[in-house]
Amino acid sequence: MPKLSDAVRSGKLVGNLQAHDCPSRDILKHVTGRWAVLTLIALQGQTIRFTALKRLIGGVSDRMLTQTLQTLEADGFVLREDFKVVPPHVEYSLTPMGENVAQHVRVLADWIEENTGEILAVRGSIAAE
Repeated sequence: MPKLSDAVRSGKLVGNLQAHDCPSRDILKHVTGRWAVLTLIALQGQTIRFTALKRLIGGVSDRMLTQTLQTLEADGFVLREDFKVVPPHVEYSLTPMGENVAQHVRVLADWIEENTGEILAVRGSIAAE
């Protein structure tokens, strides 16, 4: 009997996040991690170099940003363009699929920003109990 992951990869089935062996879970983890969300949003609609991207995101280490970009690139969301010059010049942008997923995570991020006050108030009331 073929595995669910093989069926999804072959295109015979769509992803099923509720199934423990579905590869869609890894993709979900990749695009919803804190640094991935911030990276996708920062790259929306622009091409940018690593240092400028790091400044835009704020608080991310070189190592974490590098890992995040590599993961998003491996999933087909980020395009890395290396100009093969000295000093190194590398630019990052979103692929069309990356732009699409960035729109979706931006909706979640916008909701969180808009509701932060209410969420913090609930936290405070629960902590006070």
